[in-house]
Amino acid sequence: MVVEPTIACVVPCHNEEAAVGKVVRDLRAALPEAVVYVYDNASTDRTVEVARAAGAIVRQEPRKGKGNVIRRAFADVDADALLIIDGDDTYDASRARDMVDLLFDGPYDQVVGARRVTDDGAYRTGHAVGNELLTGAVRSLFGNDVTDMLSGYRVFSRRFVKSFPALAREFETETEMTIHALHLRLPTAEVVVDYRVRPAGGESKLRTYRDGWRILRVILDLARRERPSLVHTVLAGVLALISVILGIPVIADFVRTGTVPRVPTAILAAAIMTIAALVLLVGYILESLTHMRQEQTRLVHLSYPAPVRTPRYTAHGAGTGPVPVRKNVDGS
Repeated sequence: MVVEPTIACVVPCHNEEAAVGKVVRDLRAALPEAVVYVYDNASTDRTVEVARAAGAIVRQEPRKGKGNVIRRAFADVDADALLIIDGDDTYDASRARDMVDLLFDGPYDQVVGARRVTDDGAYRTGHAVGNELLTGAVRSLFGNDVTDMLSGYRVFSRRFVKSFPALAREFETETEMTIHALHLRLPTAEVVVDYRVRPAGGESKLRTYRDGWRILRVILDLARRERPSLVHTVLAGVLALISVILGIPVIADFVRTGTVPRVPTAILAAAIMTIAALVLLVGYILESLTHMRQEQTRLVHLSYPAPVRTPRYTAHGAGTGPVPVRKNVDGS
């Protein structure tokens, strides 16, 4: 029996009655074969009724925060290609077909809709500057393969979804997705998509300073967990520098007089240098543990086939039949 590749669209929503109906209709027009899920995130307006009327399957996630919605959706929805898009109608949902086709044609594990602002006021100055700064920080720590880290319009392969831990709670989930792809070196592509102002009646849930600080904390925490040797080397270097600054006068006194008049300072300098050595050692131990965890995540990722447009074949529940030979992104 021929089984066509499955496509699902996930639309996180919190009080989006003014826009969610149009988003669902645009997705169904662009991807008529896809199943559209609207995940209502504790809305107090008519988001649920409007989404159902537009033809979406509505599910509930009572814990507020986009990260909580993504965590729930990634666990619940099983598809060869899974698209996420915000329910505020700021992204051009008509580009969904182009993004899904690119995912299959690559094949890629992630296709990101890189935003191109088309309306004045669609992207506040604070958000734009924050996005540039945070994207620059991630590129410095994890790699240069990203231009719009905070885009909420993406398509994922099944193997990305099922290997992604989804630990974030709120808007920092896009940062987590980006770093997951960068650190495992998953094939990723970008499609430029229009980004427009919200429709009348819509209100942005993103707060420039609060959510920017939260995202920055996530980046630092991920750097600590994913690049422990780098973080611990920097910390050890700072401690060692402090120890040297404290110890130089003590050593100079000893060379000049043959005595150590500043015994407390000498003890403090030696203690800080010892701590620096321990911090460095812990960093290398954590690096080994991180490497082992990444290997396990990579094996989970490889346990699923690459996204392919060619239909799969099943026989009496025996599972998928022959899978086309996978190629590298460069075609080799």
